[in-house]
Amino acid sequence: MTASGTLRTVAALTGLAATVPLDLAAVAVVALRSGRPATEPSPRPRTVLLTGGKMTKSLQLARSFHLAGHRVVLAESVRYRWSGHRFSRAVDRFHIVPEPGAPGYAQALLDIVLRERVDVFVPVASPAASVHDADARSLLDKHCEVLHGDGDTVRLLDDKSRFSEYAASLGLRVPDWRRITDPSQVEEFEFPPGREYILKRIAYDPVGRMDLTRLSADTPERNSATARSRGISEDDPFILQEFITGREYCTHGTVRDGHLQVYGCCRSSAFQVNYEMVDHPAVREWVTTFVSALGASGQLSFDFIESARDGEVYAIECNPRTHSAITMFHDHPDVAAAYLDDGHPVIEPLAGSRPTYWTYHEAWRLLTASGRADRLRSILAGKDAILTGWDPLPYLLVHHLQIPSLLIDNLVRRGSWSRIDFNIGKLVENGGD
Repeated sequence: MTASGTLRTVAALTGLAATVPLDLAAVAVVALRSGRPATEPSPRPRTVLLTGGKMTKSLQLARSFHLAGHRVVLAESVRYRWSGHRFSRAVDRFHIVPEPGAPGYAQALLDIVLRERVDVFVPVASPAASVHDADARSLLDKHCEVLHGDGDTVRLLDDKSRFSEYAASLGLRVPDWRRITDPSQVEEFEFPPGREYILKRIAYDPVGRMDLTRLSADTPERNSATARSRGISEDDPFILQEFITGREYCTHGTVRDGHLQVYGCCRSSAFQVNYEMVDHPAVREWVTTFVSALGASGQLSFDFIESARDGEVYAIECNPRTHSAITMFHDHPDVAAAYLDDGHPVIEPLAGSRPTYWTYHEAWRLLTASGRADRLRSILAGKDAILTGWDPLPYLLVHHLQIPSLLIDNLVRRGSWSRIDFNIGKLVENGGD
């Protein structure tokens, strides 16, 4: 870690400490103004295991299941053992498990399933965990329901080029693409005139995914230099994907045997921390067609672009895991039933539901970015995705225990980080999850 990096980390810790009184006041106001939501308990209470305990989307699902009368068990790796969400009133038990992919991860999940008598396992997977949760099904399927695709399905969806190939085989629109396993393939590619492409690593890359360097027939030197700098190989393939200018959308879908039961769509951006439902029939039709043909169960999230050129929607990629857009369902009473019951009618965020945001992200943008009037409107019209009156501890402890513990650990390790992501509950680092 450089001296500037150390100073930056210390400054972040100091800033978080300084906001403790403000957050205590915010929690007190919200607690006085809102009580526990009125709910109708499920006629069949179950024990539900959720992973990804550091992430807001896991907290949101825990609250939804809890309010429906289910017992919630939350799990996370040792690095995130101080997740503020473990202290939620919606969480009955918290367990520490190995990192996904580490020896013993699947066995640790099985031990929890047996010890806690889990009925349903709903992975809230990080990008690094999706495949490992799928592989764990070989141990878990005999003991509980697993709301996640099998290994073959998740690997198909998680691979940007294989996903594009499969979607195109269904007659669904995706950007033009090529699978790249050697830099020479980019140098030899005949770029169509007037069209731009970007290189994206197929494996999850928390930092590099923000690099949208445009490549085209007019930039041969840039094309070569970019391809040669990425470490492309047979073992670490990339996708060369057409860059389509237009409006971005993202979706969350919960699917049971190919039947879409939870659906949310919102406008998107490279660093997405605001969620508000929008009705886009073409996007919904694309999603419904795809999941019906796939016939799997699980949580499938898609990124789309509505082309400024032809007005059509193109699916950029699929992420076979929970999307943070699930926070749009913060006041929906039927989330648990739509997740757990076969044949449940599809639910969408309630018409009057307030959009969600993360206060610290909004505050940072108020201080550093333009468009302050828009930020204020977002804050006044929406709600913090973590803060709720009947369950206040997660909000306090994410900001004043979870994130500070990660910053201190980073300081001790002399590591580096590019951003604090309060939504995911982590520091964005090279090689991170």
